[in-house]
Amino acid sequence: MLTRTLTFLLICSYATLSFAQDVASARKTIDTLTSEYFWGRGYTNNGLKKASEYLATEFKHYGLKPLSGKSYSQEFSYPVNTFPGKMTVSINGMELIPGQDFIVSADSRGIKAKGKLVEQDSAHFINTEQKVVVSLENKLTWSVAPKAEGYTIIQVLRSSLKGKPASFKVNIENKALDLFTASNICGLIPGTRMPDSLLVITAHYDHLGGMGNETFFPGANDNASGIALLLNLAKYYAANPQPYSIALICFSGEEAGLIGSKYFSEHPLINLTNVRFLLNLDLAGTGDEGITVVNASVFTKEFSILKEINTANNYFVQVKSRGKAANSDHYWFTEKGIPSFFIYTLGGIKAYHDVYDISETLPLTEYNDLFRLITDFNSRLMKP
Repeated sequence: MLTRTLTFLLICSYATLSFAQDVASARKTIDTLTSEYFWGRGYTNNGLKKASEYLATEFKHYGLKPLSGKSYSQEFSYPVNTFPGKMTVSINGMELIPGQDFIVSADSRGIKAKGKLVEQDSAHFINTEQKVVVSLENKLTWSVAPKAEGYTIIQVLRSSLKGKPASFKVNIENKALDLFTASNICGLIPGTRMPDSLLVITAHYDHLGGMGNETFFPGANDNASGIALLLNLAKYYAANPQPYSIALICFSGEEAGLIGSKYFSEHPLINLTNVRFLLNLDLAGTGDEGITVVNASVFTKEFSILKEINTANNYFVQVKSRGKAANSDHYWFTEKGIPSFFIYTLGGIKAYHDVYDISETLPLTEYNDLFRLITDFNSRLMKP
């Protein structure tokens, strides 16, 4: 009896250590992807390409097969407005800090100008001659735009100014790209008994990139966290092949409008009719308030399984149900009738699409439990 007890404790200890190592591995991945080298995994300083090469190297290291049979990379192109150079803004003679005090709207044109501002309302101040708008905001949230419009919008944090904006001086450089080339990174772990049946795990690795030559958006929770989880799942399944084949896809172009996943859904490297289920992972770095499951009210049978697993193991305080939504890369697959969930964590940091979404403050509080929930769920789906 004592021997059995010791064996059980050793197994539990090993499992705990293994998952702890997964958290350490996830943190290392997030630290890497949010570093200056990858420059926000976007459209300047070659950030997105560097990230794609990093992921392909990881897939190869784990022993995944290229989904296309030749390369891990699936290339596609789209237009994007970028800000590779100067990014200086002064309001009322005070120079503001990019990312912290202000952002420019993603569809802004470049401009070097100065002038007076006329108040339109309590939040908007305009110079019609230069087509410059200063907009006061309570939070700065950046994005990606396909082109530059005929104006420049400068969004300024209210707390950064003491008085109303009355004058401006700006030097902003933009470069609109008609065809920016990006890549989905796609790998496969063949199944042991039913290789034609597929489970698909996806996450987007792109973020917002840089705004000027001194400021970038790290994107720790969005979505270095989801990529870190996907890579650990890739490592786990490569070492423990499953009855079904496991396809792992790192999408690009998500922040620009779900472009990479749309391209894959229209040019699939797998037989989509063979997909039993797709799990899309985004914003996976918190979880102390639970998780939300998009498409839960669409695929009710699978959501019942997920909730049953969570209740039995006490993984999350709540598993919230949400309906269909075009808010991440699962969407195009749902549109094609493929059973899909998009899972994101709740609670913790509030940083989103800003310079404060950094690895140092990303808690990874429920990372282990999300890993276990996903592997348990996939195991149930593969049962005869």
